[in-house]
Amino acid sequence: MLYAFGFGRVSVLVSDLYFVDPAPLDGQDSAERGVRLEVRMLERGELKGSIYSAQPIGIGQPVWRADLLESVESPPGSLDRAHHHPAFTGWEPGHRVFDQRLSASPVAWVGEQLSDLRALLSRAGIETDEPLAADAESLRGCVPEILAAVAGLLARVKAGELGTAPDGVPGAAPLISARVGWL
Repeated sequence: MLYAFGFGRVSVLVSDLYFVDPAPLDGQDSAERGVRLEVRMLERGELKGSIYSAQPIGIGQPVWRADLLESVESPPGSLDRAHHHPAFTGWEPGHRVFDQRLSASPVAWVGEQLSDLRALLSRAGIETDEPLAADAESLRGCVPEILAAVAGLLARVKAGELGTAPDGVPGAAPLISARVGWL
């Protein structure tokens, strides 16, 4: 499931996620499940028809990510692998940052980050101009709605409804991707 919140130049995307076999990082060699949230840049495309045609919208490069993840071997809701990536280099995330507050209170922590888009963008190396300042204000007003989506997805992952292993794992058909989910 994917939620997309768009503003003038910035978007917030939230999705459930399942990693079949993440690359072993710091001894983490089992599958992961959870919720991923990304702040990305928006791109408005040129109309493909008349002035009444649908507006092409491009969801561009990520600038920040929060991974509310846990090992599938851990109790649901443990978020023992929750971390965030304060910056990206192109499409690649920067280093993982673990914060005990993120695992202890993920929804509130995400809300704090999104409520200060200027600081979040600054940490990602992006200068806030006037349109991005307007986005920061608009985003701040939508934080409760975004957090409701995050909380709902986390609850459905914990209940085993989302963030689940793909059919055939382990076993039969070879996997095309080590990741199941939109983000």
